[in-house]
Amino acid sequence: MTTPSIYAEFAAREARGVSPAYDRLATAVAADPEILELLGTVPPAKRQPNLLFAVVRRLGGPVDDPAAFHEYAVTHWSAIRNGLLTRATQTNEIGRCALLLPILAALPQPLALLEAGASAGLNLYPDRYGYDYDGHRIGADEPVLTCALTGTPAPRRLPEIVWRAGLDRNPLTITDPDDRAWLEALIWPEHHERRDRLRQAAAVAGQPPLTRGDLVDDLPALAAQAPRDATLVVFHTSVLYQVPPPRRERFAALVRDLPGHWISVEAPGVIPLGQLPPPPDGTLHNVVALDGIAKGWARPHGQALTWFA
Repeated sequence: MTTPSIYAEFAAREARGVSPAYDRLATAVAADPEILELLGTVPPAKRQPNLLFAVVRRLGGPVDDPAAFHEYAVTHWSAIRNGLLTRATQTNEIGRCALLLPILAALPQPLALLEAGASAGLNLYPDRYGYDYDGHRIGADEPVLTCALTGTPAPRRLPEIVWRAGLDRNPLTITDPDDRAWLEALIWPEHHERRDRLRQAAAVAGQPPLTRGDLVDDLPALAAQAPRDATLVVFHTSVLYQVPPPRRERFAALVRDLPGHWISVEAPGVIPLGQLPPPPDGTLHNVVALDGIAKGWARPHGQALTWFA
């Protein structure tokens, strides 16, 4: 896809009805030759709307007015470019735990969780959060993750997790002020509830057990540390789209050979999953899969899960 089409699609399928500020901004960038020319000076993987907007927010720039954004971006492009090249979209969206829970709760207990692309590791604690599935409450009082669930019963229990580990090329430290500020910059402007949940989750998690490493080269050694009397679960959410296709294929082959189970939550086409039914609507949906078999459609921040019939 071209850069203008990436921004236009982001506006139409991700931000529209979810973030008015990012809808306006992405639409404007898609038709802004000067900003598009500047974006052409960084690698394609670094031109993502989420990354650009978060870098500008972290620098203190405006994202609520396209004209002010244009002026700021042109004037401060050197600092923005440096941020694009040194940062990544490591959104630690704990709402995605609501997508994992129906699978985790149904697996043989206890579990050993290993997250590939863990960011700050907050999604390693699905057993310590609260959930609201269409009025069915389970778990802690806060943070509470709300998810509209269709096609499968709501979980009746939390998973029993006896071991957890995160793997990331550049793990973030939730207690580090700069890393924490970056995670908050990645949350869309109007999403105050997500920002509150991030802070609540940080208080629950403390400092998650994270390992700096590559999701192909270093996964086997980390997985080997899991206790043998627990069910190993390797999972990732919105991570593999940032990985070159040949490495994705190596990762998929590797994780299939590990003992245990593999949960993926990725955009359609990132992992070959065969023919999929139509998504619930025209907005962006990810595919939840267990052991390489597609199970349902999910909204990107965990707002909804539609199980396949």
